[in-house]
Amino acid sequence: MPKVYGASASPFVRKVRAVLAEKGIAYELDPVIPFNVSSEFKRISPLGKIPVYEDGGRTLPDSSVICAYLERAHPTPALYPKDPYDYGRALWFEEYADTALAGEIGAKIFFPLVVGPLFLGREPDKAGAQKAMDESLPPLFDYLENQLHGDGWLMDGNFSIADVAVGSQFVNLRHAGFGVAAARWPKLARYVDRVHSRPSFKALIDEESAAFPGR
Repeated sequence: MPKVYGASASPFVRKVRAVLAEKGIAYELDPVIPFNVSSEFKRISPLGKIPVYEDGGRTLPDSSVICAYLERAHPTPALYPKDPYDYGRALWFEEYADTALAGEIGAKIFFPLVVGPLFLGREPDKAGAQKAMDESLPPLFDYLENQLHGDGWLMDGNFSIADVAVGSQFVNLRHAGFGVAAARWPKLARYVDRVHSRPSFKALIDEESAAFPGR
């Protein structure tokens, strides 16, 4: 059976797990935490990062690489558009999520409010997190608000890797106790709710929420 190495609350591990769920692929989860990883783990993940996917004794690191592999190995249901331009746009939104959103939500909000206090014994940096919510994230939310049309997905009619990647980052915002202000970003707020209501996401959110009591 395939195996995913990585902690559930990582947005990148979640991205892979959501794709696996959307495609109906059974797998095992090995909850590797990316702190002081072993030399053995670095043999399959040279950068020491999660996730890593193992399939038939072969391994691949990096969530984007893994998701692209899964699309080729299990092409239905398709999560990447066929049209060349739409394909490129979907990859752009994935990159936007993995860099721009992750840099703000993960590094400035989720880590100082959740990971640091729960796992490293640090005091939560509430002021820093609020500053990110007030100053850094609004321009990123503005962009996504302007990319959404009606009540569809980022690639209009079809749920895709773009939605998996973007939606995964917003789960970490949710775990940190924040959300999208519907009064300011109505389309984005509805969109995030739709993504998180999909069975592939809801099951993961419920599983992860149990690890963050009181949040």
